[in-house]
Amino acid sequence: MRTDKKQKRHQEISEAAYALLDKHGYGGTSMLSIAKAAGASNETLYRWYGDKQNLFAAMVQDNAAIVKAELEASLTGDDDPMAALTKIGAKLLTLLTGERAIALNRAAASDSSGALGATIAEAGRGTIAPLLEKLFARMVQTGVLAVENSSEATEIYLGLLIGDLQIRRVIGQLEPLSEAACSARSDRALVLLRKLYAA
Repeated sequence: MRTDKKQKRHQEISEAAYALLDKHGYGGTSMLSIAKAAGASNETLYRWYGDKQNLFAAMVQDNAAIVKAELEASLTGDDDPMAALTKIGAKLLTLLTGERAIALNRAAASDSSGALGATIAEAGRGTIAPLLEKLFARMVQTGVLAVENSSEATEIYLGLLIGDLQIRRVIGQLEPLSEAACSARSDRALVLLRKLYAA
């Protein structure tokens, strides 16, 4: 776990990286340029993160941390899993259509190496989707839904929740979503999900 001082420096480094990413793209953003913009040494960045891909992986993980923590809590607590998903869905949609996620996805789309896209997939969806699958499995155990394949249910749920909203945000055809809009979309996804997998 990072100390408060190290966490503050990590946040400053992340802010510098996002600013450079927006201006120069992933390929044009180097560890040295991030270090200079953050007022840190290049050696510190390499010591903390290893390389640029790991730094951006840490940024993706930071972005998904709240949703990940709430999903993990929903799997260990006694709360109604559907109620947990109601709250998590809105936060997940806010995360995926938020400025930071959009900046990362825009940069990934222009990164011909595919490195940033792989990082986002692994640190983002690769972390969240398995937890959603476990939550759906728990819904089956508690009789909330009749789901035969939790992986398939996760795909359908994400499709209902997100649709093409993130893509439209990435290409600049959709303004940021309000909290109310994210909550309404999450509620709609769950209504449709219940129809598909009614116990």
